[in-house]
Amino acid sequence: MSAITPVSRARSPSPAPLALCTAIVVTLSGCAVIDTWRKCGGGCPGDAEISAAVRARLDQHTELLAPNRVYVKTLDRTVYLSGEVVTDVERDTARSVALESPGVSRVVNLISLEYNGR
Repeated sequence: MSAITPVSRARSPSPAPLALCTAIVVTLSGCAVIDTWRKCGGGCPGDAEISAAVRARLDQHTELLAPNRVYVKTLDRTVYLSGEVVTDVERDTARSVALESPGVSRVVNLISLEYNGR
């Protein structure tokens, strides 16, 4: 009879480091938004115009229209994109269009991809 050698299995890494990193990033990002909100109140000068300009540019891209949903909010020249699109290409297009708009200093792309049940 031959001896059976146990197969060693690699342990999966603990999710704790990832959770800690995520918590730190969210906290620091949140602090920056809160500081800006305190500085500008409901909106910094020019934010509404930047949002309108980004929205107008996004509307020129038919691939970003319905059924896609892209929402725009600006705070201290930082544009926050949210909503849902079907493909990564559409998500990247929305970011590029926003970044090229006048007055935009930064884009935070929070757009998610639509779940198609696959």
